[in-house]
Order: sequence, then C-alpha cells, then structure tokens
Amino acid sequence: MAHRRAGLGTTPLGTKRDKRSFATIRKLPSGRFQVRYTGPDGIRHTAPSTFAARIDAEAYIVAKRRDIDREVWDAGDDDRPDPVTFGTYAAGWLAGRQVAGRPIKARTREHYATILDDHLLPTFGNRQVAAIKPKDVRDWYAATLIDKPTMRSHAYSLLRTIMGSAVTDELIDANPCRITGAGRAKRVHKIRPASIEELATVTQEMPDRLRLMVTLASWCALRFGETVELRRSDIDLSDEVIRIRRAAVRTNGGTFDVTTPKSDAGIRDVAIPPHIIPQIEDHLAKYVGSRRDSLLFPNEQGDHIQPSTLYRHWYKAREAAGRKDLRWHDLRHSGAVLAAATGASLAELMARLGHSTPQAAMRYQHAAQGRDKQIAALLSKIAENGGMA
Repeated sequence: MAHRRAGLGTTPLGTKRDKRSFATIRKLPSGRFQVRYTGPDGIRHTAPSTFAARIDAEAYIVAKRRDIDREVWDAGDDDRPDPVTFGTYAAGWLAGRQVAGRPIKARTREHYATILDDHLLPTFGNRQVAAIKPKDVRDWYAATLIDKPTMRSHAYSLLRTIMGSAVTDELIDANPCRITGAGRAKRVHKIRPASIEELATVTQEMPDRLRLMVTLASWCALRFGETVELRRSDIDLSDEVIRIRRAAVRTNGGTFDVTTPKSDAGIRDVAIPPHIIPQIEDHLAKYVGSRRDSLLFPNEQGDHIQPSTLYRHWYKAREAAGRKDLRWHDLRHSGAVLAAATGASLAELMARLGHSTPQAAMRYQHAAQGRDKQIAALLSKIAENGGMA
C-alpha cells in the first residue's frame, strides 16, 4: 500500500491542519507535542503519549510509518491512556507557562516551583496524569497544609490549573480537582487601616531618607516593588503624577529582578496629592542622583534598598505609633481607604491602585479624564482636616 511521506510541520493549536498528510504534529498549550496519523484502516489515530521535544514526535512518526510499511502495525498500540506522569507534565507546563501571551514573572515561577516540590510532587509526581482521580485529590487536600490555609489554597489552585491544561491538551477528559471553594482562603490577617495621625507618626519616626517611602506607599497607595524601583524620571512634578512603569521583585537568590508591574492595570499614572509635593521636591534634592535613572530610594551602593534595611527602621516606627500589627503592605490598604473616602468610583479606584478584577472586561475600564487629579486634591483636603471627609 502506498502512503504519502509524513507531514512533519508543527501545527499551532487552533489552526487548520492538512488532513491529507499521513501525520501531523500539534504543539499543545503545555509546550508538549501531540502526534496524529492516519492508519491503514483509514482512521485518524492519536499517539498514546505526548512528547517533550518535536524531534521525539518526528521519531515516533518515522517508527509508525516503518511499522505500516512492514505490515506489523497494530491499532491496539494507539489511543491508550496517556502514560505521561504528573511530574513530567508539570515540568513542561511550568517551563512553557505564559499569561496574556507573556512568560510568567520569575518570582511567580519560583513560587510555583516551590509548591510543586514541597506539596504536589511528593504525592502526584510519579502518578500518571490520567490516573489521578477526584478521590485522590480529596485525600491529598484533606491532609495537606491544614494549618496554612493561604498556601493550601495556592497549592490546590496550582494543581487545578495544571490539570486543567491537561484537559486542554486532551490528556484527560475532565479535571479531577472539584472541591468547591478550595482555591480560596479566608483572610487570616484582618487589616486595620492606619489613621492620618498614625501615618504622620510612622513617617516622622523613619530616617529622613526613607520618610517619602511611607508617604508614597500610603497617600499614593504604591506597592513595595513599585516604590523601590521608582527613578527620578518617573516623577513628573510639572504634571503632578508618578508614572508607574516597572517594579522590582526580590528573587529567592536575594537579587532584584526589574520587571513590569503586577498586572497590565499596574501600568498607570498616579496623581500626586498636592500636600506631599514639597516633600518629594525636598527628597529629590537631598537624596536622589541627578541622572534620570537614579533610584529614589537607593542603598549605600546605589542599588535597590533591601527589605531587611527598610524593616529594621519600619518596626521601630510602627511601634512608636502603637501599631505593631501594621505591615508595610497595609500602608497601601490605608491609602485605598483614604481614596475611597473622597467618593471615588470603583473604576477610578481600580485605575489609581492598579487593580484588575477576575472579570477580564474590568481590566480595560479607565477612569474619567482628569478625575484622578480631583481625587488627589481631595486627599490633601483630608490631610489638612486631620480626618476622613
């Protein structure tokens, strides 16, 4: 029987494939490769496993073609459950993981790798993906991280996401992760926003060169990574805005990775409350180099300030304010409450804080033109009055 030579072109997911070719290779969302070919019976068959590399998929096609030519082909060799293990699949998934068409951030990749190594692979690593059943997931969940609900929800969410990709890759028919609410954790730390008086105290108790960090984290509601990466060129005093375009994230190795903000919504211009402009001008004159790329809050070597250095002073400052419970990130929450007190709409608050919601459409909502500056002006009025408006 004559057959056309194998078509070995990689076919992206969602594109039309040439059904006339003997075999096709499709790259799956996980980064692995799936082979389908037409047998002597005229039926389209799927290889029993996916392949980590395209060359392995091509070798499979060559071997299958050889079996057909030698008339030793057996349909029973195909369409069996995928024998790939969870550990192997998860490694490929993590290596090729992207969000919105971009590779995930280094810090996120490290977080996922830690969860896999510590909480998922010990149980599921050597199990075939197709062999993991809902009962296996329930048994694992019942015995995992019971005293750490947040990490427990992260671990479950990661398992569910990986298994969801396995469904998309057609390795399994259904996701075995079906525990209602397991991917959400109740907030353990109840945030109590700092009052204006408390903010004034902690700011005053910080070293002069770090006081503006407290001010920007609270009154402008900036994230830590956004604040430590601020440079002279990001401060536009003529337009009275801070342009957030980057963030610095500390990796497990202790170095800083300069990347984009947490989400697309994090790229934003934050209007500066007028009452803090003199403090910014004073800080720029005293502590920031003349170059446009000079950091606002450098360490002695001119690099990003280490969290340990900041916290050494922060712990003393918050204690002086009688707020030993106040975490640095709570300053951002305090700023959000202050902004909400001005009567800002939900969309305006999202724009100012750089927040995105689970609903993709909300990510594209924009605050009304000019309204953010009105919010900033009202923040200064709150400061002048010494309380909520």
